[in-house]
Amino acid sequence: MSTYTRITYQIVFATRNRVAALEKKNRDELFMHIAGILKNKKCHNLAVNGVADHIHILCELHPTIALANLVKDIKLGTTDMIKRNRFFPAFPGWQEGYGAFTYSRNDREKLIQYVRNQEAHHQTEDFIKEYLRMLDEAEIDYDTQYVP
Repeated sequence: MSTYTRITYQIVFATRNRVAALEKKNRDELFMHIAGILKNKKCHNLAVNGVADHIHILCELHPTIALANLVKDIKLGTTDMIKRNRFFPAFPGWQEGYGAFTYSRNDREKLIQYVRNQEAHHQTEDFIKEYLRMLDEAEIDYDTQYVP
């Protein structure tokens, strides 16, 4: 018997201390690099985007891939790419943790648009409010001292 899954994750993580280091001019290369990592891991990329201090990745995991390993590979791979290409001189690295939220298939198109429209969205809601809202909507208990 084969394995069949469709688990849609929105993965969110910030730069260390939320430093606004991800300059707009090189973000597309960063997002394309993440898309390449997802492809190499046999994950389906739905959308990758972000702003100066954090990113959102919307993807479907391949059944052989553990979420924590995928996030680790993305962080390590992008850190190496950023340093090698000197894309973001003020980049301090990624925060230690991440948020990962699952969604139903019915939310897919709305989520794709949400991730693609991060610049506009963050004109009205900062990252902390957004992240706390996502945690609350997912009914995840959290300690505010560990919120990025």
